[in-house]
Amino acid sequence: MRKIILILILSFLSGYVTNITAQNRDKGKMVVYKNEFWQVIKKGIEDFNKKPVVQKKTFKMDMTGMKFPTDITKYKQVWHLSPISQGNTGTCWSYSTTSFYESEVKRLHNKEVRLSPIWTAYWEFVEKARRFVQRRGDSYFAQGSEGNAVARIWKKYGVVPMEAYTGLLPGQKFHDHSKMFAEMKSYLDGLKKSNAWNEEEAIETIKAIMNHYIGTPPAEFTFKGKKYTPKSFLKDFLQLNMNDYVEILSLKEKPYWKQVEYPVPDNWWHSDEYYNVPLDVYMQIIKKSIRDGYSMAIGGDVSEAGYNSHAEVAVVPTFDIPSQYIDDNARQFRFSNGSTTDDHGIHLVGYYMDKNGKDWYLIKDSGSGSRNGKHKGYYFYSEDYVKLKIMGFTINKNAVKDILKKFKVD
Repeated sequence: MRKIILILILSFLSGYVTNITAQNRDKGKMVVYKNEFWQVIKKGIEDFNKKPVVQKKTFKMDMTGMKFPTDITKYKQVWHLSPISQGNTGTCWSYSTTSFYESEVKRLHNKEVRLSPIWTAYWEFVEKARRFVQRRGDSYFAQGSEGNAVARIWKKYGVVPMEAYTGLLPGQKFHDHSKMFAEMKSYLDGLKKSNAWNEEEAIETIKAIMNHYIGTPPAEFTFKGKKYTPKSFLKDFLQLNMNDYVEILSLKEKPYWKQVEYPVPDNWWHSDEYYNVPLDVYMQIIKKSIRDGYSMAIGGDVSEAGYNSHAEVAVVPTFDIPSQYIDDNARQFRFSNGSTTDDHGIHLVGYYMDKNGKDWYLIKDSGSGSRNGKHKGYYFYSEDYVKLKIMGFTINKNAVKDILKKFKVD
């Protein structure tokens, strides 16, 4: 009997093992955890705690039914590369002036090359930090600068083509300097608080922060099959003499026909090389130069009621000031009371004369607003807007050689 029972047990176990072996084995896999109802709960809590969003309104000129000369084919243009975006950065001064120098390379040497604006911004931050430390914190440190900073940086550090240094990390579509700048600013403010003014250490830290966010700029690179350093690229390929470029200003508070300082925060190194001319001369230079094939890197105020990114135009409304009253006084009045500020750098690349004999200017712009209309990266500025709101520009000195002869020498 025991033998029979043992045989039955062994037979059962044998069948059980065989059955297990015959079964398909279960497998595991990695999945993204989902809990749909938790998302419902989370959204319900967020909606309950959410503060109502109040849409802030801005006073703007009503352009309903108005027509402006925005047919870009009617504009006589200076050669320039297509507009690119500066993303979320305060580097308009570098984008606009770099674009200007690209046009100069084409005009002078018939070479087409897109240059790196972020290269210049990188070394400008280094120089800003250096001065901040040297002045024990008594120096303006921000993202903005002026057009003549580009020539100053290129003289010291050279320049590179865009393909050698984009300032974008792998997979990054748009520039975003917000975290990088906040970290640099916090670090420098900390030095001021602790009174720890080690210049070499400070510069290396600033570089390390930027290297993390926008990559390390190259010491040398290959372009069109030839090896360059940034300085040799400027000298041998671009062949630009940075001393051939001047800054023109029209500001009544400063003496005309003298070189003066442009008194704005972004002129953080207090450059006093601006050639200051009366407004009528200022406008004559712009009109003649663009017709002679010279473009200009311009800068001024873009936060106006007559500035409309969807209509792509910048005009002066009559409720601001009628055209016939725009003069040196009106211009200075707005600068003095702060309603004209040094907002933005752009590149003037073309012109069109309307039926009333007034100029309109084609403006290449790296700012986000210039992407809201039909012509991505462009605006159309009225002559009156330039006259009232554009404070200065960078230009080749050969375009203004007769003007420069009139300047007083102390």
